[in-house]
Amino acid sequence: ALVGRAMGKLQSKISFSTTKYRADGSVEEMGPVRAVQQHGPVHTDAVTSVAALKPDLCVSGGTDKSVAVCSWRSGAVLRQFIGHEREVTKVTSTLDSDRVFSASRDKTVMMWELHRTSGPSQHFPGHELVVTGLAVSPDASQLCTGSRDNTVCKWDTETGKCLGRAAISRNLVTHLCWVPGEPYVIQTSEDKTIRVWDSRELQVAHMFPAKRHIQTCCDVSQDGRYCLSSSSGSAGEGGEATLWDLRQTRNRVCEYKGHFQTTTSCIFLPWGPALAPSIATSSYDSTVKVWDRDTGGRG
Repeated sequence: ALVGRAMGKLQSKISFSTTKYRADGSVEEMGPVRAVQQHGPVHTDAVTSVAALKPDLCVSGGTDKSVAVCSWRSGAVLRQFIGHEREVTKVTSTLDSDRVFSASRDKTVMMWELHRTSGPSQHFPGHELVVTGLAVSPDASQLCTGSRDNTVCKWDTETGKCLGRAAISRNLVTHLCWVPGEPYVIQTSEDKTIRVWDSRELQVAHMFPAKRHIQTCCDVSQDGRYCLSSSSGSAGEGGEATLWDLRQTRNRVCEYKGHFQTTTSCIFLPWGPALAPSIATSSYDSTVKVWDRDTGGRG
């Protein structure tokens, strides 16, 4: 019901949008949009995660334990992968790749090939609790995973071998994302911190000052200069997103306040010459908000 209310409000906001964001990062200026295209359901239960795969394809995971690859243009389901024993928690891929990765409450991660006929092409077991973080290197050769078991692991995607494991007390991982063109991985945690991992030695290279609330999600700008994190919250307390400088001062740059409950997701939006850099956040308060990245003002 919450997802339905959020989508309803999102559609009402989008109906007056004048720009169109494409999965390949480009932006097309458009006139007023009066309707949002919808397709039939792909999953039989809640959708837990979605990611871009190619300019016209997306991958999703759900509580029905499946992973689906769909065309967002036609709504056609190209592939549906079955193999996890419990709900899928995260999905990811490298853009324009044929490989899809999924994490699950069954404590495992699987790699799927878009054109493979049956089953996962690689299996990554080893965590002791639900896998809640998933990030793949830009060349898709390595994978970082995180879990509520307080560990972050690094894997070779070709062999499935675990290349490293790091455990930090109370580090209940909520999300991971790889910095484009760099060996660094950003991680958010229930211990209210944002860590920057050096994937080469799987060591913490930097930790931003702890926030007041659980950090639920993170994202990195395409130029690798900034990262975003989002906070839990309730009754108007917390729920903010925070912009951090990754390259120079490594300080907090800006905060985006306006959600009344937990902010569940935060992303950098593609931008171009005619459009100011923007970010988007979603929340349990049933809203999606778009913000000016540099001023914190809402679009």
